[in-house]
Amino acid sequence: MNDMNFMGAGNWIGMLSTILIIICFYFTLTFFQSLRSNNERLAKQSKLAAVTCLALGLLLPVLYGFYIYNQMMR
Repeated sequence: MNDMNFMGAGNWIGMLSTILIIICFYFTLTFFQSLRSNNERLAKQSKLAAVTCLALGLLLPVLYGFYIYNQMMR
């Protein structure tokens, strides 16, 4: 029964990771657009949001994998 809960959470982590990477792509495009229009404030905010979303999108599956690995070793 516990394994079924882990599989369900893994699917949600995968979907959340995909959504965060898509949002990162959106903020990256916004960053380039704000660079072209010389809007420094928006460029900094977009860059920070893109880096944060990418970091979360890539780290969530890794951290979940470590969690699952530790649960299986017990």
